[in-house]
Amino acid sequence: MKINSTLRYASGLALMGSALLIGQAQAQAIPDSTECIAPAKPGGGYDLTCRLAANGLQETGLINKPMMVSYMPGGIGAVAYNHVNGVRTDDPSLIVAASTGAAVNLALGKFGEYDADEVRWLGALGVDYGAIVVSADAPWQSLDELMTALKENPNEIAFGAGGTVGSQDWMKAALIAKSGDMSPRDLRYVAFEGGGEALAALLGDHIQVFTGDLSELRSQLEGGKIRVLAALSEERMGGPYADIPTAAEQGYDVEWPIWRGYYMGPEVSDEAYQAWVERMQQLAEDPVFAELREARGLFPMSRFGEDFDSYVQEQVTEFKGLAEEVGLTQ
Repeated sequence: MKINSTLRYASGLALMGSALLIGQAQAQAIPDSTECIAPAKPGGGYDLTCRLAANGLQETGLINKPMMVSYMPGGIGAVAYNHVNGVRTDDPSLIVAASTGAAVNLALGKFGEYDADEVRWLGALGVDYGAIVVSADAPWQSLDELMTALKENPNEIAFGAGGTVGSQDWMKAALIAKSGDMSPRDLRYVAFEGGGEALAALLGDHIQVFTGDLSELRSQLEGGKIRVLAALSEERMGGPYADIPTAAEQGYDVEWPIWRGYYMGPEVSDEAYQAWVERMQQLAEDPVFAELREARGLFPMSRFGEDFDSYVQEQVTEFKGLAEEVGLTQ
């Protein structure tokens, strides 16, 4: 018993020492003053993404000083991407907010001379998922019924969402069409200024299908005015979304995660990059952060380091293929 107690005590000291060494290594690799660039004006999704990191890191005690959030709108993320690649290539204090939308824009060549492999993709702390939505009185009870009707009369069913052709929301509709062996070119698609306007058009019967996001539908689900035919997630979500089947379980291999993540400059040292990866991993595992993420309408997603980098590269490649197929790029 005495020997075991001694061993446990020694093991505890060793673990504490290891944790202390990791903390010291992080502190040395990451400056005390940190910054997150939101590549948009205040109040949007990129602002939310920066605040998610800034508030989470501070409330969990993973940073000593508040993280500064700065705004760099322009080119739907292109200005910030070019800034990091041209000016702050090796800044270990800087992270930049990104999302699935950034991957789409990179695939469409909207970030100028730079491609997806020009930065160090750090990780994602949360995710939302696309959804295929119809009004509660629509004739289709399942995604399969909608797809059958779409094949028979593609011109009579209008899709709509808060984005133009080539946007994230259009991509959701295009992938659904493609999964049903239809050309995205044959879709009727109506672009709106935002998801709220598109949802109002659905409820007003101006469009028949809305390609929205799960988190923005919660209040409408409770009101009984809509029917979500499919969640574009890997598996069913819990809570109020538990009864919504995925597209995949209905035979249509389509997923659309809207991740909220970050990248760093291309010449940031391996030491600083890995320190950030470890810090973000610690944040993702903290129960305090889980509450912050849920309060912002996001679901769990924890991809970091090389795993996340590979994931983004694969997404961009897939989007490039789709864009070429429908004539958005050459």
